[in-house]
Amino acid sequence: MSQKYGPLYQFTKWVAICGGVLWIGFEFYRQFAGMEPGDISYIDGNQVFKDGHYERAAGYFNASLEADPNHGPALRGLANSYIQIKRYADALAAIERAIQINPEFAGNYVLRGIIYDHSGRHKQALDDYERSLKMDPEIAEGMHWLDRLLFNVQEKPPTIEDRLDYLRKQFALPASERVLQIPDVDARQRPYER
Repeated sequence: MSQKYGPLYQFTKWVAICGGVLWIGFEFYRQFAGMEPGDISYIDGNQVFKDGHYERAAGYFNASLEADPNHGPALRGLANSYIQIKRYADALAAIERAIQINPEFAGNYVLRGIIYDHSGRHKQALDDYERSLKMDPEIAEGMHWLDRLLFNVQEKPPTIEDRLDYLRKQFALPASERVLQIPDVDARQRPYER
């Protein structure tokens, strides 16, 4: 049964269709118009990193840095990738460049502390963790509950503040009694960015 619709319905229908097309067009514009050189490679690298392909992610981050050598997020992504494949010297070089570019960003010092921690330079890690918490106390919050839900992380992972407290307690002990790394526990930590 065919039913004729009035002019008000036709007008409303076309306004809704045009509004939807305009909204989708605006979202595309907003997503890509503000992109800087290297941003697309950075986004691709981030996705590959989240999928656990750290060598490939490093390639994307390096491509991003070819487009913009001062791309801070790409430098941090590259450092994170190198940590995961245990190339600590390369990770340290990347994060040192990020610190030169933006010395006021606390996340750079957290990441450098993590690199020091993984490479056995725990006293330097402790110093960087303290510095980053003084610069930005919100870093102590750790992984957000929504990220834990999205990444299916059942237990809240230890935060930088937890690691800092642990290192302080261990450095208070005699050197022969300190336990600064537990490889089995450390290997289970999931890398993530805030």
